[in-house]
Amino acid sequence: MAVEALVEALSNPALWIAAFAGGAFGAALGALPAFCFTGFMVIAGEASNLATKAIAGELGAIQGQIGTGITGSVAFGPVFGPHISFAGGAAAAAYAARKGYMDSGFDYHEAKNIAYALGTKPDVLAVGGVFGILGMLIRQVSFNFGVPWDPIAIGVVLSALFHRLAFGYPLIGEVRGDSILDMTPFAREEMRPARSTAAAATDGGTVKERLAVEPWLGHQYKWANVAMIGLVAGILGAYTAVVTGSAFLAFGISAATLTFLNLGVEQIPVTHHITLPASTATLAVMASGDAALAGQGAAVAVLVGAAFGVIGALFGETFQRVFYAHGDTHWDPPAAAIVFCTFLIGVLTIAGVFPTSVWVPLPAGV
Repeated sequence: MAVEALVEALSNPALWIAAFAGGAFGAALGALPAFCFTGFMVIAGEASNLATKAIAGELGAIQGQIGTGITGSVAFGPVFGPHISFAGGAAAAAYAARKGYMDSGFDYHEAKNIAYALGTKPDVLAVGGVFGILGMLIRQVSFNFGVPWDPIAIGVVLSALFHRLAFGYPLIGEVRGDSILDMTPFAREEMRPARSTAAAATDGGTVKERLAVEPWLGHQYKWANVAMIGLVAGILGAYTAVVTGSAFLAFGISAATLTFLNLGVEQIPVTHHITLPASTATLAVMASGDAALAGQGAAVAVLVGAAFGVIGALFGETFQRVFYAHGDTHWDPPAAAIVFCTFLIGVLTIAGVFPTSVWVPLPAGV
């Protein structure tokens, strides 16, 4: 059945065409600006869904005629789905930097500059489009086989792995601290030696001195700080889910706030990998059922959501220290954290601790 469902999903040529265009458009805008629009579209979609439910509650006869499907078809679909537009933009940046097209003065390797709009170069947009299709394929395979994690987030994670392999970047990079998790070289502002002209010729043609260790967020990497923002944003994501019943609205708000980060406002926290797991776990334990944590009240549910917010924040930081800080391209810590947290929700549901995984896919028969 899973194979049949996958074949049916992939037999739609419009999906392939739209995925290519979505990835190319993400490259044109830049990965981060495209993701900000994901946030705006999620807010619009969830607001529409809430309005539809409210109106349908009083005018049941028109239920189903108002919902626009913005969240699923636009925000998480080929237009602004992160597995397509964001992943395509990140891959295009890796390619453009390798080709020497980027000279933005970015402090890290240019391939990490996901806020940079790549414009209209045909080859750059083609790379974004190809990786948009790859993200769509990963999402379809993961979803149709019921792998218990976010199929969109795993598309972002695996796409970054593939773009590093495809364009000759190291998977992790040279570790320059005492351990792979050590960020103290950044705190001491230690620099790595500048690349020689000959070496730079194969890596975008840029010769410049770089920090020895490059944290994903220079204002959000200390463990205590990360845990605190995880707690705070986790509570807010959980509470938003309680009062709206939406697992995605807080995620959309978090993603939209990154507009300010993209515009250069300092110390804007990144929280979508905190609010999405928190909202989802909250709704899971509030559902009725025979599971160990079922039918919980709002207070307990918010505490569970807060715990998942902290887990998401800490896992994201761990991932960035391993796969981002020493490397040359963007490998998204929030997407990895969402994969981990949703996998945990799926496992807890399968184990009978949670009564439902809410929107997280489960294997057939579970």
